[in-house]
Amino acid sequence: MSDTKTTTLGKVQKSEAEWRKELTPMQYAVLREKATERPYTGEYEYETRPGTYACAGCGQTLFESDTKFDSGCGWPSFAAPAATGAIDEERDVSHGMIRTEVLCSRCSGHLGHVFPDGPGPTGLRYCINSAALKLQPK
Repeated sequence: MSDTKTTTLGKVQKSEAEWRKELTPMQYAVLREKATERPYTGEYEYETRPGTYACAGCGQTLFESDTKFDSGCGWPSFAAPAATGAIDEERDVSHGMIRTEVLCSRCSGHLGHVFPDGPGPTGLRYCINSAALKLQPK
């Protein structure tokens, strides 16, 4: 029997054992342990196909390819989330820096960070680990 729970707010909650069973080791490290893949190594860093990027943990739509851009930072970068409410943000003071962490609003999986140095009109750069994403090509 699965111990996955979906709350009345639509949040996905799973045991750590279930997350480990469903995710690859890298996906688990990024989504559940807040790890970061090495720059320029992620599956989607150089991806240019049109499509939708969903959370690798729960499948929620997070970003659209038309907002993806080459920021030169080593990770896939997006100018905006696919929809309001798709992501949550939290203050991150780890590693001696003050940053804004980006999380999937449905499963609370760590995605990456957002910075105020992106292109217009948002001026934001969502710097996201490929391991946290699954491309659904159009």
